[in-house]
Amino acid sequence: MLFAVIFTDQPGKAHVRLENLSAHIEWLEMNKHIIPIGGSLREELGQVPKGGLWIAEADSKNQLEELLKTDPFYIGGLRQSYDILHWSKANEDRKVML
Repeated sequence: MLFAVIFTDQPGKAHVRLENLSAHIEWLEMNKHIIPIGGSLREELGQVPKGGLWIAEADSKNQLEELLKTDPFYIGGLRQSYDILHWSKANEDRKVML
């Protein structure tokens, strides 16, 4: 199943993002078979991110929730909240890599 996972970061925790960024990127690379697309979200380029977005393929929401709890950003206390939403592609047959 396909999912979009939307994260909101805790305000004032940019230092947590910086401290854990390398470990987070390594963690994403280790889990690229489940999370092929991930990145930060901001209102304007150059601003501190307000959260993040993953496009993921997993067996269940529970699998994703258990996985995200091992993310260095989550463990470090960066995340304020998250939503795991089922995602349906508009054109199911079209595969693209960003």
